[in-house]
Amino acid sequence: MNQDKNVFDNVLQLVGKTPLIKLNKLTKDFKGDFFAKVEAFNPGHSSKDRIALHIIEEAERQGILTPGDTIIETTSGNTGFSIAMVSIIKGYNCILAVSSKSSADKIDMLKSMGAQVYVCPANVSADDPRSYYQVAKRLHNEIKGSIYINQYFNQLNIDAHYNTTGPEIWNQTEGQITHLVACSGTGGTISGISKYLKEQNPNIKVIGVDAYGSVLKKYHETREFDDKEIYPYRIEGLGKNLIPTATDFDAIDTFVKVTDEESAHTAREISKSEGLFVGYTSGAAMQAIKQLNDDGEFKKGDKVVVIFPDHGSRYMSKIYSDKWMEEQGFFDSQTEVSESIQYVK
Repeated sequence: MNQDKNVFDNVLQLVGKTPLIKLNKLTKDFKGDFFAKVEAFNPGHSSKDRIALHIIEEAERQGILTPGDTIIETTSGNTGFSIAMVSIIKGYNCILAVSSKSSADKIDMLKSMGAQVYVCPANVSADDPRSYYQVAKRLHNEIKGSIYINQYFNQLNIDAHYNTTGPEIWNQTEGQITHLVACSGTGGTISGISKYLKEQNPNIKVIGVDAYGSVLKKYHETREFDDKEIYPYRIEGLGKNLIPTATDFDAIDTFVKVTDEESAHTAREISKSEGLFVGYTSGAAMQAIKQLNDDGEFKKGDKVVVIFPDHGSRYMSKIYSDKWMEEQGFFDSQTEVSESIQYVK
């Protein structure tokens, strides 16, 4: 079909080429110009479409995957959705091991896309047989004709963003980008984009966003894994209790940690101020920019790009639920609860 006329053969042809959108109200008092790379414009509503398509097509090229085979993956939700979407088009079975921290919305979406879902406890060590890493490995060993994507330890995760997201940002900013701010989970997004951008201009500063309760920031600074850093936190798709090889720590200049509560409020603020309905990790990335601005990181003339990884519809039962926010203690008082709905009796 003719893509110039916006007609496509299937949904996979829509992956990538997402827009860069200037942030105006949230950053009006900040130094520099700020732009969001809004990955919710991918057909699967997240940046993970890029890696799902790239990794699966590379497996096809290598003859590892044939129609009717089974694709297995660990996911906090977004990668799983993308893999399920690609599997539907290409004729594969899809099995996903999901963290129990994933929102009910995400889990329901995975089921709606025909995936078989195993929900695994979030707050167990990575080597616990119940962890989603170990469950996925076990299923891969048990199921003949299956492949395990293993995004946390797959170089192709980095390559997907090196080949697509990085060049897109460079072209969209006409090479004027000075800072990249991105959350780090598997690390593939920030590592791949950074690798490309720093090849064009090594002075671009790449800032990773980590969660309190995650080991990534300290490992970046010391190259030592400290399990004392690990404790439960609520943000999905951000931070880790292990060290993913899909993270190139040398490609990241520094890390900033953000809290669950501030990230949730900032995500809601993005929706209400910029009209962009974004997910929890987008709130985390924007919260990092607020903190960096307060610390004097930016100056006039800077061009800052922040990655907004996914869509707010996946968090309706979490950060966009006043009930959930209250249950987490994220509202300081009853007066903070949204009063925008009025019931007429």
